[in-house]
Amino acid sequence: MLVSPEIDFRIRKSFALQTFMTTINAEIAVIEDGRVVIEAPTGQGFLQQNGFAHGGLIFTLGDTAAGYAALTKLPLDVEVMTVEMKINLLSPGSGKLRAEGRILKAGRRITVVAADVWAEDSAERRKQVAALQGTMIPVER
Repeated sequence: MLVSPEIDFRIRKSFALQTFMTTINAEIAVIEDGRVVIEAPTGQGFLQQNGFAHGGLIFTLGDTAAGYAALTKLPLDVEVMTVEMKINLLSPGSGKLRAEGRILKAGRRITVVAADVWAEDSAERRKQVAALQGTMIPVER
């Protein structure tokens, strides 16, 4: 389900202010009610020693997608911050990364979120490389 134009604008504006997202060439692919998808290439500057996407890059994409998913359910005058986030790295990843964030439970004070991160190679084969779960808290701007 689509979000209101105000929520879509707020998320895109907030995302544009994240210089880390610009640095890694990340883009928002989907904004829906309770769900946000972010995509980024596995750039040369973000590899680990074996040539795969660094876990920090994978975590960043999953955390960001999950945070913006939480933001789709909150009032327009707040942002979110991560309270805690757990990651399971499932498989090495390379190519395009796609983080699919979603809400598990939206509350008044905290929102429990999750994200799955997928890698897609040049032949468009997808595999899941990580699963994240965490907690977001609303903060005043």
